[in-house]
Amino acid sequence: MKKVLTIAGSDCSGGAGIQADIKTMTAHKVYAMSVITALTAQNTTGVYGVLDAGADFVGQQMDCVFKDIFPDAVKIGMVSNIETIQMIAAKLKEYNAKNIVVDPVMVSTSGCALMQPDAMDTLISVLLPMGDIITPNIPEAEKLCGFEIKNVDDMKKAAEVIGRNLSGSVLIKGGHLTETADDLLYHDGEFMWYRGERVNNPNTHGTGCTLSSAIASNLALGYDMKTSVQNAKNYITGALKDGLDLGEGSGPLNHCFNL
Repeated sequence: MKKVLTIAGSDCSGGAGIQADIKTMTAHKVYAMSVITALTAQNTTGVYGVLDAGADFVGQQMDCVFKDIFPDAVKIGMVSNIETIQMIAAKLKEYNAKNIVVDPVMVSTSGCALMQPDAMDTLISVLLPMGDIITPNIPEAEKLCGFEIKNVDDMKKAAEVIGRNLSGSVLIKGGHLTETADDLLYHDGEFMWYRGERVNNPNTHGTGCTLSSAIASNLALGYDMKTSVQNAKNYITGALKDGLDLGEGSGPLNHCFNL
């Protein structure tokens, strides 16, 4: 069985973060492991509290995983402070981790900040360059490229700017565009569009976590980058189309729609 590690925050309501990642990986029939960077008190209406796990404890969790059950892929989500980012990067280098997917989580679906303001530069300079692929949505990509993204041409410019400082691929998710839900992969200097229908479902809690975990699962299963992104896109479309409707706010997906 292939093994995938998620390094992220916990979502007690089960729709995003570690819980979404484990469900997604299980739906892909890989063995899911987790390193928890923070506990959050959140639900479909917002984030009400964050308790950091601490960099040393994050490092201890990573040691336990890598020394015993070495992962075939790693997904990184919520990393809220400089010390934790530096610890994760050091451990990834120490163990020569492979198939690293970085989802630069900065703001929750409900609009709550999940990263300390001073951690942004460390994320960009230390962690993102280690990724085989990074998966920002449009607001996150705007922070990374430094300009506003209004259309597909802006997405291409942003991918090039972000990609200049990275050795891996850049996937800009187009879910925040008004007309389409097309995603753009910038891979080995080439652009590849993943055309997608806009699913009429307001329940999008944890979509970013889910997509990045699906990509990591596919990479672990041996698919190449382009195919992994396509398979992940198909999976998240199915999870949205299932129409699960839980909670008072932006509800979760049905991660196990295919089981």
